[in-house]
Amino acid sequence: MILEAQDDLEVVGEAGDGAVAVALARETAPDVVLMDIRMPRMDGIAATRELASVLPATKVLVLTTFDLDEYVYDALAAGASGFLLKDVGRDDLVAAVRVVAAGEALLAPTVTRRLLADFVRSRPVPRTTAPGVDVLTGRERDTLELLARGLSNAEAARELYVTEHTVKTHVSNVFLKLGLRDRVHAVIYAYEHGIVKPST
Repeated sequence: MILEAQDDLEVVGEAGDGAVAVALARETAPDVVLMDIRMPRMDGIAATRELASVLPATKVLVLTTFDLDEYVYDALAAGASGFLLKDVGRDDLVAAVRVVAAGEALLAPTVTRRLLADFVRSRPVPRTTAPGVDVLTGRERDTLELLARGLSNAEAARELYVTEHTVKTHVSNVFLKLGLRDRVHAVIYAYEHGIVKPST
């Protein structure tokens, strides 16, 4: 009801489990999917992973409870572009859908950064190096670090003393060289590979 009340948003389907969600998404090719993690038949993590594989242009927003759902990190790693708390307000829900539909990852809220840091910190045997990071230029690595700290393009531009356009170019290069989908996955990569520490 909240989404359908918006002039620029259209709900093209609803599903009660992950398997139906994937099948319906294949038929309708939505721009955004709001995905619950705990569902019958196929859970949200498996459904997100499949959607990322078969419909890479479709963005997935995961619905979760902040302190109870230990699977959030796995959902993000599976291909989700961000997450929303289940008690999200009407305006925040609408804004989140628009942000992700526009191709951005839902990463700005402090709670998101804290959650990602907590999950990465708790991962067993964290990796400190990664194949591919050496292909980044110094500026691209600096840009990745700033993304992982939660800075916007404009904030990163001020930090690096370059234009916002230059930062956008660095961000695009980072995604391309490291095979990353969006900002969320850039943050996961940076934490996992020791570019930033969870306490940063």
